[in-house]
Amino acid sequence: MSKHYGTIAFTEAVRGVQRVQGSNAFYERKRVQGAAVPGSDPLTDVEKAYLAERDSFYLATVSETGWPYVQFRGGLTGFLRVIDDHTIGWADFRGNLQYISTGNATGESRVALIVMDYPHHRRLKIYGHARIITAEQDPTLVASLSDPAYDAVIERAVVIAVEAYDWNCPQHIPARFTVAELEAHLAPLREQLAELQAENAELRSMLHQAE
Repeated sequence: MSKHYGTIAFTEAVRGVQRVQGSNAFYERKRVQGAAVPGSDPLTDVEKAYLAERDSFYLATVSETGWPYVQFRGGLTGFLRVIDDHTIGWADFRGNLQYISTGNATGESRVALIVMDYPHHRRLKIYGHARIITAEQDPTLVASLSDPAYDAVIERAVVIAVEAYDWNCPQHIPARFTVAELEAHLAPLREQLAELQAENAELRSMLHQAE
């Protein structure tokens, strides 16, 4: 948990539930310690390496009516870039043209990300402020976040000023694997199967010749 995570996440209502459940004393110390430190929390090498290995995340925004909205964002591994110790960003691809996340972030900059690693039961939560940047506004930035290997129309860049983050408990995270993650395990099995099939074919041929 970064220093300022508790100052954002542990509201009075949250702290009330923590008091009832018996966890308030532990988390209150962290909240008070964070409140005494000015500024936002820098990403460490651990978070940077983790983000560089991801191919997706969930983005939460808040509308003008107060309703939360959560959207899945995906791309090639590493499409979520670390720009510096306090900033992350990505190229925003054309989707279903509803623009709910984009519109919400334009009106209210506060966002949250949940970045999952299902195979290893890891989850990084990030609080930050979003900026929507078009190619007309900053073509260099948008180009730096794009990847020509990915066939998608880039409409804008989204840049997040990171305020705080937390590594969540690994409990209850199911193990799920992408095709690419499974390939390293499936390839030897395919080779073994091909060898067995070739051996069977050779044995059948030998039996036919012996008849």
